[in-house]
Amino acid sequence: MKKTLLALGLAAATLSPTFAMAADYVIDTKGAHASVNFKVPHLGYSFIKGRFNDFGGEFSYDPANVSASEILVTIDTTSLDSNHAERDKHLRSDDFINASKFSSATFKSSSVAENADGTLTINGDLTLHGKTKPIVIAANFIGAGDDPWGGYRAGFEGTTRVELADFDIPVVGASSFVDLELHVEGVRK
Repeated sequence: MKKTLLALGLAAATLSPTFAMAADYVIDTKGAHASVNFKVPHLGYSFIKGRFNDFGGEFSYDPANVSASEILVTIDTTSLDSNHAERDKHLRSDDFINASKFSSATFKSSSVAENADGTLTINGDLTLHGKTKPIVIAANFIGAGDDPWGGYRAGFEGTTRVELADFDIPVVGASSFVDLELHVEGVRK
């Protein structure tokens, strides 16, 4: 009986840190420790870079059980910012993303997998311009740990390419896609 209790106690002690590592996080947009950036070809000669200034979301992450991770992000499309007011007005218009009609975009993960090289593959649904389509984000875990303010943080980066035609966004010349670059730092709830 004592051996059984000791074995159960050791098993519980061994498993407890794994469960303690699973956590829910809020994306730290208030501290500007996260960003949703974009790059789109311009006439086949160069690229226009920008960002969405207003977004939010949350994620669950357990390094011991990565496949149980979940992500939900909402982007305010009216916050598109390419550092040029007239261009931004045009990009937000119904010529492109129609932000007045489709003022938000969302991403909800459907699966997260850790690859042999330690990178992550995040599958999910992107709703943009009134259409929902599956996308894949190639991601990296950057790190996690205590912060100077008494919290605990985890950070990731990721990239994906969005084909504009998939979301019924007009294509102009070589501008058939948008590359997204994501930097996400979350504060544990």
